[in-house]
Amino acid sequence: MTSEEKLIEITNKETIKAIMVSLCRQKDKLQDIEDSMNELERLADTAGVEIVGRFIQKRENPKAATYIGSGFAEMLKEEMEKLGADILIFDNELTPSQGRNLKKDYELETTDRTELILDIFHSHAHTNEAKLQVKLAELRYQLPRLKRLWTHLDSVRGSASGSKGASRGVGETQLELDKRKIREEIRSIDEQLSKLNIQLDTQRKKRREKYKLACVVGYTNAGKSTLFNSLTDAGVLEEDKLFATLDSTSKALNLGYGEDVIITDTVGFIANLPHQLVASFRATLKEAIEADLLIHVVDASDTRYEQLINEVNKVLAEIGASEIPQILVLNKIDLLPEVMIKMMHKKYPDAIYISAKQKTNMDYLKITLEEHLKQSVTFNLLIPYADSAVEALAHKKCELIEKEYRDNGVFLQVRINKEDMRLFEKYIVKA
Repeated sequence: MTSEEKLIEITNKETIKAIMVSLCRQKDKLQDIEDSMNELERLADTAGVEIVGRFIQKRENPKAATYIGSGFAEMLKEEMEKLGADILIFDNELTPSQGRNLKKDYELETTDRTELILDIFHSHAHTNEAKLQVKLAELRYQLPRLKRLWTHLDSVRGSASGSKGASRGVGETQLELDKRKIREEIRSIDEQLSKLNIQLDTQRKKRREKYKLACVVGYTNAGKSTLFNSLTDAGVLEEDKLFATLDSTSKALNLGYGEDVIITDTVGFIANLPHQLVASFRATLKEAIEADLLIHVVDASDTRYEQLINEVNKVLAEIGASEIPQILVLNKIDLLPEVMIKMMHKKYPDAIYISAKQKTNMDYLKITLEEHLKQSVTFNLLIPYADSAVEALAHKKCELIEKEYRDNGVFLQVRINKEDMRLFEKYIVKA
């Protein structure tokens, strides 16, 4: 069977089966490697790939030519045949030559963590902006690497609609692009994104003039979309898969008085996020960069939660959002014993502990958001009847606590954003 015939056979399968591979150096902790591979398995599941085995080679440094040792490669070839696996997925990024050598010397079909993430992003991009950004990331990943196992035969066999395997989309023609054409396409996409970003920047500027902005950030699958839905009833997809949400979604949120704030759900972060994606998604992440407040959601039931907090903060620093005020929200406390929650309280006393799914402590979260975004105060206003427009403005800007019609005007006790107090200074009175 030729190489191309083998790829056609694999790609046409209802379910692609894979074996995961990683290296463990002397300085590495085996548990960290296992945790990373567990995450890789979830990535594979999101891409529609079934994992049938995992192997770790203890080796001080990757082999330049093939990443893994020759004996280990031969063993993997035997295991693939035994387990019926179609492909090896490396939890590390392979160089183009390493992938080619494993194919040539051992007949091993390979992909890596970066390519898997790119494939997931490709299948989950729905808006024009996200599609352009994903394509840009794919092109920057370079032609020798981006073989796109599950999509590169589209032009041969047509669209694979209804397939249960990983996503289809980029097509065989991408493999045939030379470096000049790739550079031209990158330049074209950059120009399209620049024009699109100007439009989006204008929209964001208008929103900022009128609303306070809060942005939900966090590690992938932390429960950001569930929280977003609990706060706004937006109906954003909630799915127990990595990167279920890719396109950012914004919606008005009423915190109880005055004008709404805008809250935005964003794509989840992940450890070792391909730098091509970080670069390409800077425009999407502008929602975080330009926010007045970040709502950092953490899966408190994940034993790695402290590590995940650090990973998210690392990405925030990389995109220039580390100085923005942040609320730490530890989610999924319904899955934790009380003793564990108490231990977390000692380490993160200012965090908010919630269950977005059960809507536990959501009112307290809203109050905290209000304190950070609105900075409200309570005042008494006496507005003459002749100033009916001011009364109407007060009803729009303030939360009404008490209203009384008096001889000399309308008395209002209101709660209002400090920034808006200047609008009513001349009407402030004692009770």
